[in-house]
Amino acid sequence: MGGVFFLEHSSTINLSVIKRSVFLGALYSLGIAFGLYLAYLIRFDFDFNTKYLDNYPAHLGWMLPIKLACLMLFGQFQGLLSFFSIPDLRRLTLACITGTSVIIMVWILTSGSGAPPRGVLLADFTITLMGISGVRLGLRMWRESQAGGRGGNQRMTRVAVVGAGFVGASLVNELLAKKKLGLLPVALFDDDPSKKNSQIHGIPVVGSPDLIPQYRKKLGLTRAIIAMPSASAKRLGQIIKALQKADLRFETVPSLDQLATGRVKVSSIRPVGIQDLLGRESIELETESISKLIQGRVVLVSGAGGSIGSELCRQVSKFNPSQMIVLDQSEVQLFPIEQELAELGEGNSVIPLVCDVVDESRVKFIFDRFKPEIVFHAAAHKHVSLMEKQPGEAVKNNSRGTAGFADIAYQSGVDRFILISTDKAINPTSAMGASKRLAEMYLQALSNENGKHTKFMAVRFGNVLGSSGSVVPIFKKQIEKGGPVTVTHPDVTRFFMTIPEAVGLVLQSATQGNGGEIFVLDMGKSIKIVDLARQLIELSGFKPEEDIEIKFTGLRPGEKMYEEISHEAENMEETEHPKIMRFVCDAVSLEQITHQLNELKEIVDTAESNEIKLKMQEIIPEYKPYLAP
Repeated sequence: MGGVFFLEHSSTINLSVIKRSVFLGALYSLGIAFGLYLAYLIRFDFDFNTKYLDNYPAHLGWMLPIKLACLMLFGQFQGLLSFFSIPDLRRLTLACITGTSVIIMVWILTSGSGAPPRGVLLADFTITLMGISGVRLGLRMWRESQAGGRGGNQRMTRVAVVGAGFVGASLVNELLAKKKLGLLPVALFDDDPSKKNSQIHGIPVVGSPDLIPQYRKKLGLTRAIIAMPSASAKRLGQIIKALQKADLRFETVPSLDQLATGRVKVSSIRPVGIQDLLGRESIELETESISKLIQGRVVLVSGAGGSIGSELCRQVSKFNPSQMIVLDQSEVQLFPIEQELAELGEGNSVIPLVCDVVDESRVKFIFDRFKPEIVFHAAAHKHVSLMEKQPGEAVKNNSRGTAGFADIAYQSGVDRFILISTDKAINPTSAMGASKRLAEMYLQALSNENGKHTKFMAVRFGNVLGSSGSVVPIFKKQIEKGGPVTVTHPDVTRFFMTIPEAVGLVLQSATQGNGGEIFVLDMGKSIKIVDLARQLIELSGFKPEEDIEIKFTGLRPGEKMYEEISHEAENMEETEHPKIMRFVCDAVSLEQITHQLNELKEIVDTAESNEIKLKMQEIIPEYKPYLAP
């Protein structure tokens, strides 16, 4: 049945292709015939009695097949008439030039007796090119007017487009073509003074974005779209202030990285996010080295349902691993990333597994069964305040869990094992940070003694925007409720990165490790949390302290005033990538750290929190624990 359907479907497709080709051939033939006749009339001043017209049928008889063959050669029988763009015009021009060149060769070989006069040939070329392209352009305009949506009488929202570069011009073109979006661009604003008083697609460039408040009522603006994806965060902030002053609703276009992938269009506008104001530069990854590491190999991602783990899955899948094991203890978190990867066409290579990393027998079975070659270990308890109250759970999952996971990876012959760590492991003040530091210490010890076959490394980075439990979603919920927005301290600072940026640098770090290193990502400048809160309030259309209160609650147990880059005992080395630093320090002995973790294991389920923290401090002297009274 499937074969019959395929044959019937194929025959239907072939029949429609044949019909379209016959129709186009007839249409082109009529156009070529009329164009040649008109060329004769133009050349001889519309003298219908000229003797040269007697040769018209004979010349058309051999010129028509040549022109049709050239049109077919350059793909003019394959495209749809109403879809006409610059590449189509280029191919049509080449077809006309080629056809006319062949005819000129006939004219030369016959000394002008076997072909029309030169003036006719020149006019014929011009008329044919302009005629066919004009018809196709007209059909495209008709199609776009239909696609723009009926209901053209509906009230359109008058929009200011901020940015008169390529992206702004593309946006204006799409908005004009897609009337069903209900957005009518009426003015462009740009920082380039040379563009002032010019027009793009018939829309005037008024001047600098700073002038928007002055033109708001004059132009009847109710909305603005920022089409400046390469603008600096500082300039973007200034533009947003001007738009807020004008009391305009505003959005922005996708980032340059998103536009470059082709997955989103310039008209896929979105609200301005806090990531747009961070000032993070676009990071260039050495994709060739990442591809060489991953392509054709079995990759395992633990904690695959989390913020970092799921993004690791997305980015790893782009480099074509032979298999990708996506592992998480929560089926609720694992299911969405498995479905997303399936929708991206990766379903055949993705193996979703529900597994707790502390379940050593289950982990050993998975490693024996699937034999992963690269492991990204993102599974962890990460919430500082929760782990501060139950440090034993942080030790079991983050420290002991990582140690057991790494041991099995080594026994299974894994090539590279990459731990996703945190800047909170540096001179830790929280149980969560200390538990991550213990994991780093164990990996360094394991690498020092058994790192010939498996390269163990860790990658530290700070807060990631949009991850579960981070301040940004918390602030947004507080703003939605009308406030107050709670900040621990007016001077507290944190490093921030976007999730895709952090994961991209994790993959880059994986290509550079030789074993035993801790990589630290360049997180830029630290940001005051209170400034972040103010920016989010403003982006939500409110005024800090007036509409939404900012309330300071004091540092919570385990929290730092600011994050650090490295321990005193760690030596910094440069890597091949400017955004990645390598830290190396003397590792403790594997026997010692194993013994210490076993001692911790014996008390994590029965001892009080303070006792567990003090035991961790014995292993990590720089750890300054908060001890509950």
